[in-house]
Amino acid sequence: MYRHIPDLLPYIEECLGLGWFTRNSILGSLHPWAFGSETAAVKEFALAAEKPVPHVLRPGEAPSLPWEEWSKWTWKDYYEDSRKLAKAFMHFGVEQFGSVTIFGFNAPEWALSAMAAMMCGGKFVGIYSTDTAEQVQYKVDHSNAAVMVVDSHAEFAATVAYIEELTCLNAIFCWGTFEPAVLKRKDGSECKVMSFKEALQLGESQGSDEALAQRMQAMRPGHAMGIIYTSGTTGQPKAVMIHHDSAVAQGAIGTLDNTGVLDGYPARIISYLPLSHIAGSLMDLLFPVYMAYTKNLHSTVYFARPYDLKEMTLAARLQFVRPTIFLGVPRVYEKMQARMMAVASTITGIKKSLATWAKGKGLEYCRNLQAGGSRSKPFMHTIAAGWAGGAQGAAPISRETLEYFGQLGMMIQNVYGMSESAGIATLCHKDFNEFGSVGQAPEGLEVKLFKTGEKGENIEVPRCAPGLKVVPEENQGEICFRGRHIMAGYMANPRFGEEHVKDITEKNASTIDQYGWLHSGDKGYMDTNGVVRITGRYKELIIGAGGENIAPVPVEEAIKKSAPALSNVMMVGDNRKYNVALVTLTAEGATGELPGTDKLAGVALEVNPAVKTISEAIKDPIWQKYIQDAINVANNDPNVCISNAWKIQKFAIVPRDFSIQTGRMVRAERNGRGRKEE
Repeated sequence: MYRHIPDLLPYIEECLGLGWFTRNSILGSLHPWAFGSETAAVKEFALAAEKPVPHVLRPGEAPSLPWEEWSKWTWKDYYEDSRKLAKAFMHFGVEQFGSVTIFGFNAPEWALSAMAAMMCGGKFVGIYSTDTAEQVQYKVDHSNAAVMVVDSHAEFAATVAYIEELTCLNAIFCWGTFEPAVLKRKDGSECKVMSFKEALQLGESQGSDEALAQRMQAMRPGHAMGIIYTSGTTGQPKAVMIHHDSAVAQGAIGTLDNTGVLDGYPARIISYLPLSHIAGSLMDLLFPVYMAYTKNLHSTVYFARPYDLKEMTLAARLQFVRPTIFLGVPRVYEKMQARMMAVASTITGIKKSLATWAKGKGLEYCRNLQAGGSRSKPFMHTIAAGWAGGAQGAAPISRETLEYFGQLGMMIQNVYGMSESAGIATLCHKDFNEFGSVGQAPEGLEVKLFKTGEKGENIEVPRCAPGLKVVPEENQGEICFRGRHIMAGYMANPRFGEEHVKDITEKNASTIDQYGWLHSGDKGYMDTNGVVRITGRYKELIIGAGGENIAPVPVEEAIKKSAPALSNVMMVGDNRKYNVALVTLTAEGATGELPGTDKLAGVALEVNPAVKTISEAIKDPIWQKYIQDAINVANNDPNVCISNAWKIQKFAIVPRDFSIQTGRMVRAERNGRGRKEE
């Protein structure tokens, strides 16, 4: 199952000798010898950020600084500062297999801290920006972090709120504004607080190069390099252990010609997705160093501003960076689409006619490029293309949004995976892109669909014919993965007691079976071309009062398709006589992590121009009819609601959008979390 991943034999050979480090650790790419010449490492920039972060001039307006005013790190700087920081970590007690927690928005210091944690044989552990002080305390304690790196006052305050309980924490490094201190606990232990610059100076002056070299030589491909905390609907979050070889396997996927990932390198990457998630860390931290080593392609990561998503100013960073490869989650693309549609609605006259004609040609060509299409350009497409743009992205997303960008010349490739698979499990290839699917398994990785037998065995479900509107239940099963990319498991901490260890042991056994298959919990089917589609989530299946199994995702998606002003739709019907829907409206400031305001935004302002807020929309008959009409369309579509038990009978508008911050996120973006009903 592994034989198709490039360079596997050299990896195995070098594992047996002293040269394993440069190939089997993602860190090997950081060393200057990996570039072929030190000149490249010295001159080419790896990291760039605006420091200090400028303020927003006015709502929605925050132009980027001139390039000369950006702070920059060459690849050599990146490597040397990571070494200094690694020695500082060791000075403050980060042991082999230890942990360093990182709390703050994406920044060069985040990347340096992650690399330094790996260099000294430890793990980097990202803290989510929305985590409460209690959640921060749990993750720092559970990961046995000896050092924490934070951005500024807010992150520092959330950390020290439980400093008495964090007896393992020896130091806090701050890369933003801070006040020097020595925090003393009641038991007499201390936690040193110092600036990031001071930490670098400490590592350079007092750190041991010999000790660091020993740590690096002691690392092995199966050792954990990072922890991604993934939350469930109940209980504490699980600590997914990502190992060095899983990152190498993901890097190898990017070097396969048919994926299209390699086309974006050497890359200009804009870092804005949280680095505490696997998607952000894979794209912004791991892929660039792997590509630098294996392909001699040196990329630059540009860091967005912390407020760019909330203030809707990411466009200014995109215009400045002009990324060659762009990764986005559905929420980001949907927000972009809403904003672009709002602008497009203001265009009138001949400009509107030309734009409509050009987009029609673009959509025709976009569909021709889909799997099974003619791949031919329609007549006058070249002229029409002058009215469009170009980009490349990756994310599970609705077909309508994919086609919207496709008609503009932006061919988005869907990628599907989870933290437990270290990122990519399937993806749409550039030469076999099929909207509405999550693509095929890359070479070297295995994907199969199983149903569970009476004795708990895996029973593979048969593949179906391509293009079916309704897929029989016998062709659907749980999507499972196997390969080098699979996590080392969920981490247990013996200090947390026997029950905790037993619980994590059971979760590991239920997630990765005895044959090495990772069970995603997602329900779907695979056609004879190997293309995978997701139809729901087993934990999210609604069991009606009559015992019917109802998959809510197709119904929710159909409603959103008919009513683009809706932000989220959540179907509720467990043990009920009928289903109801909770809907949220597109609002200013809603990002998925944040709930946003009461003010409507984008196309939501067009439903009834006299209504400007969610509060007003809740009582507005025009809005009520708008939503009910969309529900009626879904209810009457036999491809969506296959029986009356699937139909929605009532709905209610929720006053605020679902978000992580409020604890009302309907579901994570296919990352293994279950359905949460409020």
